[in-house]
Amino acid sequence: MSEASPCLNCGACCSHFRVSFFWGECASSGGTVPDDLVASISPSRVAMLGTDCKPTRCTALTGEVGKEVSCSIYHQRSSTCREFEASWENGQQNVDCDAARAAFGLAPLEPTQYFEQSA
Repeated sequence: MSEASPCLNCGACCSHFRVSFFWGECASSGGTVPDDLVASISPSRVAMLGTDCKPTRCTALTGEVGKEVSCSIYHQRSSTCREFEASWENGQQNVDCDAARAAFGLAPLEPTQYFEQSA
């Protein structure tokens, strides 16, 4: 990845999708996600607060979508967040990234915009 990740000025995915994951990722169960930032959505799953309702915005997201953002629990984030990739991050388009960006009037990322293409 290049020096400037497009995620640092986007944040659309954090304000568009429900971020749900297995409750075992919570700190009280030996995981890393702070318990006070999640809500139970089923017996085995939780969601980040703010992503379990509309309008959606993860409680851990700081800043303004499309301008400058960061995750206040980046090193403690769930597997759902760790596994979500920006379009072209690994040489493949992510239509979910594109859809989230479109919801905020942001253009889709281009293959050469931020990420080097592998040979």
